[in-house]
Amino acid sequence: MRFLGYEWKPGAWSWMLHRLTGIGISVFLGFHIYTQTLIYGGPESFNKVMAFYKLPLIKIGEIVLMGAIIFHALNGLRIVIVDFASGARYHKKLLWGAIAAGAVLFAAGTWVVVRHM
Repeated sequence: MRFLGYEWKPGAWSWMLHRLTGIGISVFLGFHIYTQTLIYGGPESFNKVMAFYKLPLIKIGEIVLMGAIIFHALNGLRIVIVDFASGARYHKKLLWGAIAAGAVLFAAGTWVVVRHM
């Protein structure tokens, strides 16, 4: 697949998604810290923040965040194996293994989140 003048193979997509999920997780962390500081404004502030966290859009965001964290973590482990354990020969197999494991973890985690909605 050609995109922006480059040939994008699975390794390139993995590289790009790893960076995007890292940025997304960092943005979420800042948002999370901000909302947690609002909790200390007293009982009314606490109740507003808790009501906000129960919104369906936030639950969908939690599912997306979980997917980003799972992909980022498993792809990070794959990168470590490729870089430090002479796994370069197996980088495609490791990528597809990480995707398969991530899909299983994502399905299980999504089931838990949706069950509590």
